[in-house]
Amino acid sequence: MKKVKTPHSAEPDTMRPEYNFTGGVRGKHAAALRQGYTRIVHHADGTRETTEVRPLEGSIVLDPDVQAYFPDAEAVNTALRGLIALRPRRRRVRKATS
Repeated sequence: MKKVKTPHSAEPDTMRPEYNFTGGVRGKHAAALRQGYTRIVHHADGTRETTEVRPLEGSIVLDPDVQAYFPDAEAVNTALRGLIALRPRRRRVRKATS
């Protein structure tokens, strides 16, 4: 007997009616987060802890439409190495000796 797949919309709606995302913009703050941010934690004893959060050196963020084609870093690296192999190599120009 085959298992019957239920459509995603068949799940009960658990979103509260007071939440309204009609005018929402997806990824509105994504560019700012890529630049880094400061996190401040206020403790109950009145002290605060400040942490600078910066992207890791060499990290690259793919746009969602590109990310859909690459499940992981290995897939991205394989594709880019293929493109690098297609580039024509530059000829070295030797300087004339006098």
